[in-house]
Amino acid sequence: MSVGWVLAAGATVWLVFTTDPAGRVIAAVAALVLAFAALFGSIARPRLAASPMGLSVRGLFRTEEWSWAEVSTRVLHTQRLGRRVAVLEIEVTRDELERLFVLGRLDLGADPEDVAAQLGELRGPA
Repeated sequence: MSVGWVLAAGATVWLVFTTDPAGRVIAAVAALVLAFAALFGSIARPRLAASPMGLSVRGLFRTEEWSWAEVSTRVLHTQRLGRRVAVLEIEVTRDELERLFVLGRLDLGADPEDVAAQLGELRGPA
């Protein structure tokens, strides 16, 4: 069970046991927002799927797919909160439209460097 679901359940308990009308409104809003965030975290992650034909990136409401010819990937290292963090940057181009996805460890469910290596193997020679 994720932390989001635990927080949503806690807000729901708060909603049930509070007697203050303003507190009930705040608890209801908190429960809904936390439940939506937990739902997004449960459904949309991991967000990336790949095959020898190409890759797809999943969101909450739809999944988009691209062939390897439309995709370029690289791993970026940034300094965040005193730590060096790796993220996978995926740039896709289709019909002169460009999209950029920056996926971290939480989005991928694995280390971005490991995912980049696996994507390179699936993609094959350029």
